[in-house]
Amino acid sequence: MTDRAQGFAPTASWENLRARARLLARIRRFFDARGFLEVETPLLSHDTVVDHHLEPLAVRLIHDPSDVGDGPWLWLQTSPEFGMKRLLAAGATAIYQITRAFRGGERGPLHNPEFTMVEWYRTGDDMRSGMRLLDELAQETLCRGSAEQVSYSEAFRRRLGIDPHRCSTADLARSAREHGFDGSASWDPDDRDAWLDWLLATCIEPTLGAERPTIVFDYPASQAALACVRAEPQPVAERFELYVNGVELANGYHELTDASVLRRRTVLANQARLADGRARLPEDSRLLAAMQYGLPPCTGVALGFDRLVMVAVGARRLDDVMAFPIEHA
Repeated sequence: MTDRAQGFAPTASWENLRARARLLARIRRFFDARGFLEVETPLLSHDTVVDHHLEPLAVRLIHDPSDVGDGPWLWLQTSPEFGMKRLLAAGATAIYQITRAFRGGERGPLHNPEFTMVEWYRTGDDMRSGMRLLDELAQETLCRGSAEQVSYSEAFRRRLGIDPHRCSTADLARSAREHGFDGSASWDPDDRDAWLDWLLATCIEPTLGAERPTIVFDYPASQAALACVRAEPQPVAERFELYVNGVELANGYHELTDASVLRRRTVLANQARLADGRARLPEDSRLLAAMQYGLPPCTGVALGFDRLVMVAVGARRLDDVMAFPIEHA
């Protein structure tokens, strides 16, 4: 490509953009063949997920160009989850969506503030059913064989020799120091989940999915987000994540259906945000109303499509598979 074209041309090669288009078509065929309905939900909403680790982007609607402060604030969606669950409560049974999603403060080789997400839900599925469907999609799109399934606890035992559900916070901190933690923690030293996240990201994730895709499941109950918690024998969140070549591609839940539990978790997430000096997010939502009406038992998965393309073509960064990342948008 000539120097003159550098200012406007895509960062991805045409070869990768064609591979991207083929994967989109393959994903649609996969879900259509299984009776899923493709749906669309708003990118802009009055509601947003309240998560300690996600930063939604706000947009003000301007009705009068002469008065830039006259319109309401809306949220660009971090995922289509809220809208899709409202459809489930209204009677949908198996739905999928391929859409843009937005998250503030995320930029790097594996992150772009605007990205493409594939998300799907099916009523009646438990966690194991959701994992099987995710495995089938990974086989269809990556052609790397069936996924290894390993519990969060087993992943920690294999790599670090500790039980993440039962060991003390001091044990986690000690293991981190043994594996290169330099003491420059930006979190409360008593924050158990922060130590777990550091150990997972630093010591475990790079080893996952090297030979074949890996699905990790049964996360700590404290990391449930919008997943159910299974009480016995050890309380765990019925969450699962897909990894290939050390890259997290998808995150799934056996979905929480109790509106009162969601409200409690939302309040706690806002408290954690405030403790970090971040803004409080709105706690009321139409999702709460939908869950009070009745969200059927279901499993849902969100898959980062750009990362899937990156892994499929052997690229090392999202910029190689997106036409126009944020600096070129």
